[in-house]
Amino acid sequence: MATGTQPQPNTSSTGSTGPDPGTTGTGGVSTGTRAAIAERHLRTDRWWLAPAVTALGLFLFVVYSTWRAFANADYYEAPYVSPFYSPCLADNCAEMRGGPNWALFGEWWGISPALIVLIFPLGFRLTCYYYRKAYYRGFWASPPACAVAEPHKSYSGETRFPLILQNIHRYFFYAAVLVALILSWDTLLGFRNADYEWGHMGLGTVVFLINIALIWAYTLSCHSCRHIVGGRLKHFSKHPVRYRMWGMVGKLNGRHMELAWASLISVAAADFYVYLLAIGAFTDPQLF
Repeated sequence: MATGTQPQPNTSSTGSTGPDPGTTGTGGVSTGTRAAIAERHLRTDRWWLAPAVTALGLFLFVVYSTWRAFANADYYEAPYVSPFYSPCLADNCAEMRGGPNWALFGEWWGISPALIVLIFPLGFRLTCYYYRKAYYRGFWASPPACAVAEPHKSYSGETRFPLILQNIHRYFFYAAVLVALILSWDTLLGFRNADYEWGHMGLGTVVFLINIALIWAYTLSCHSCRHIVGGRLKHFSKHPVRYRMWGMVGKLNGRHMELAWASLISVAAADFYVYLLAIGAFTDPQLF
């Protein structure tokens, strides 16, 4: 090679000449840093279907939960309390015998008590790694799908407000565990009849058992839980108990997406079941 000769950029079959030396890389996905392909993507399958269904499912849940949270009615029918309203932290709650009536907020709180407690499970789900992927793709098209260029001109990730708040996911995990414990107590109270007598089981008890099982499975399959159980260990062999727990959480974590959706549906179903009982649509069938 002659002295002073500069190497030529490698040209691929797509016509790309590699990154432009004058490009900083902050101009989004359609700048000179992208391969020189005219089409935004080369996928021929229905790649848009998954984000569309995801967006629809999340939208329907938001609409339903908003309606029920602001309703401030029909959330208790002995012995069942809606998971949207538990624990009830306001003075204007319905009296739930043996239930989670903890009037930490006095008479000055006049709107729905569900708005106090829902911030914790919803905050946990909003900052969840899976749900981030779901609504980033479904609502913001960031990116819309694998190998499909997003339409945005810039990308800052989760380094700016408000997305930087996603980093508090672990703290919402602690709150979610507390909420799951309270919902477990509510499920136990479901083994009473309408007269608060123990040793009975209705169809609502089954609904609540399924819901709490899915709530715990989703909560414990969280990535933060996996790190808490087995993170910061240099030698798993010296911590066999934590290693076994880490393995169990890891198996659940592999089903995190399915558990996220199943628990979302189950918590809405449990609330709707209580609503139907409260408005007198039918009487809770007693199994024994």
